[in-house]
Amino acid sequence: MCGIVGYVGKQDACPFLLTGLRRLEYRGYDSAGIATLGESGNLYLARSVGRIESLAEQIAGSPMPGVIGIGHTRWATHGAATPENAHPHLGGTGAVAVVHNGVIENYQALKEMLIEKGYCFQSATDTEVIAHLIADNLKRILESPVNAGTRSGTASEGRNAVYVEAVRASLPSLRGTYGLVVMFRDRPDLLIAARCGSPLVLGVGRGEQFIASDTSPLVGHTDRIIYLADHQLAVISKDSIQVVHRDQGRIRPEVRVLESRDQEVDCEGYAHYMLKEIYEQPTSLRNAMRGRLDRENATAKFGGLNLTPSQLRSVNRIILTACGTSWHSALVGEYLIEEFARLPVEVEYASELRYRNPPVDHDTLIFGITQSGETADTLAALREMKRKGHHTLAICNVVGSSIAQEADGGVYLHAGPEIGVASTKAFTSQLSVLAMLALYFGRLRYLSYEAGQRIIDNLEALPDAVERSLECDSVTRRIADKYKDATNFLYLGRHYNFPTALEGALKLKEISYIHAEGYPAAEMKHGPIALVDEHTPSVFILSRSHVYDKVMSNLQEVKARGGPVIAIVDQRDKRLDTLVDDVIEIPHVEDFLQPVVAAIPLQLLAYHIAIARGCDVDKPRNLAKSVTVE
Repeated sequence: MCGIVGYVGKQDACPFLLTGLRRLEYRGYDSAGIATLGESGNLYLARSVGRIESLAEQIAGSPMPGVIGIGHTRWATHGAATPENAHPHLGGTGAVAVVHNGVIENYQALKEMLIEKGYCFQSATDTEVIAHLIADNLKRILESPVNAGTRSGTASEGRNAVYVEAVRASLPSLRGTYGLVVMFRDRPDLLIAARCGSPLVLGVGRGEQFIASDTSPLVGHTDRIIYLADHQLAVISKDSIQVVHRDQGRIRPEVRVLESRDQEVDCEGYAHYMLKEIYEQPTSLRNAMRGRLDRENATAKFGGLNLTPSQLRSVNRIILTACGTSWHSALVGEYLIEEFARLPVEVEYASELRYRNPPVDHDTLIFGITQSGETADTLAALREMKRKGHHTLAICNVVGSSIAQEADGGVYLHAGPEIGVASTKAFTSQLSVLAMLALYFGRLRYLSYEAGQRIIDNLEALPDAVERSLECDSVTRRIADKYKDATNFLYLGRHYNFPTALEGALKLKEISYIHAEGYPAAEMKHGPIALVDEHTPSVFILSRSHVYDKVMSNLQEVKARGGPVIAIVDQRDKRLDTLVDDVIEIPHVEDFLQPVVAAIPLQLLAYHIAIARGCDVDKPRNLAKSVTVE
């Protein structure tokens, strides 16, 4: 949600800011803006509603000079999508410009206080409060007799200290989350960044420095980065970055290597990022499993769990907590771990767990599953469990993300950047990691050596099976054209493929805006079958498993009521020719890996229906890739 970019250096800032904002489009937004400072001290501001191209056209007609600037893509939380509510926001009489990700929960009280002091608000946002608050503190500090020498501009660091103190003095008043970057009209060589619960990454250059809300805008500009942690501030000039902790003073940050390549954030000839990422899944699965399958011991191995085998054997329950697509992968994980390890598992919506007070035994292990590593609800749920003394582990895709830093340990997906808002390759990578964790816990407990070897055999063959499943692309395109005007879909499966049905329905909702629901197939007769008519297609995931005949019976119930049926099958049954309207064939894999292979046609079906309906599949309306607010 929302995106931040910032630049200070020797080049014009505007080209980097626009390119960086384009690379952040996948996060979801409804308006955008840029502010730069010219050599004369003039502050240039451009803001627009809609896509980045609208902003670019506005800037082309009225250039924005300056070697320092900040930019933002906004996903509306307070106030409608209007130019006035778009960032950057100005404080005082334009002395301060601010971009902000997150939510300030006490903004109304702060706004009333600032209005009483004479500050005028131009927007309905919570962010404008930050800009005026910093401007007010800056005014107070500069008018203090103690700072008379600093006002005259005796030394660069001394002058910077005044502005740093204005930001630092403002932060304790803010209740909520923020990742913010501040630019000052009177300091055309200074940016100040601060973080509390919303990610910021600094790009370390030579004679220029960069800021962004994730690494994608930095690719190709620098290979050295610093992840800002909560309660840290960064003081940034073209020649240096200083990091200061709110309570501990100056610290030495860890400079890491940025390993992403330019092509990882480009479409590489595909029509959309989503299609590219669907086709990347054989590779992303291999990357998720690389080095983690231990054939000698018939198990999996993970370097980041930070728990000994003895500690893991003492675990008597696992809680998997997540949101959205990650919650669906957690449901599959529940089936996997309980089957392989005979270990009780509960799956919790993170948004509910954070506000519940469930009884959790001491020997319960908590896994937070999130693609971005920044999902606010999942992060808050993990923090709450950690506060109560439970060991917390994370499964996520983004190195250096908030959840990766705060959890006691975890597993990276290594899926590479996922730009499309609707998750594809991160979902299947989560499933493969959960399968390996189930194998690992199983071998610690009851699973035999031979069973472990068979699971490894199947996992190693999985990427090739996914490669073959992509061959259904043309079939799903034909079916999409047939059903693109439907207004409701049902997705049905059983056992491992019940969560797959939920995920298929979510994909269709996310990018085509068609209402869809997923159910265990046997639940149809307990209410949802009332929805079945000749205009409501039902997608059945009908793999050859021990529940195959049961699902066939459920399919016949739908067909008997005139409902169109699309069947995803791994082995054709002669009965299907008379029972279903359309068939999508996929390779056969063992039951526990069926959700991975079946996800491919579901993703492609949603993609092609959305394209046929003229939808923006990479940037669906109202959605954001990283849900960093509650």
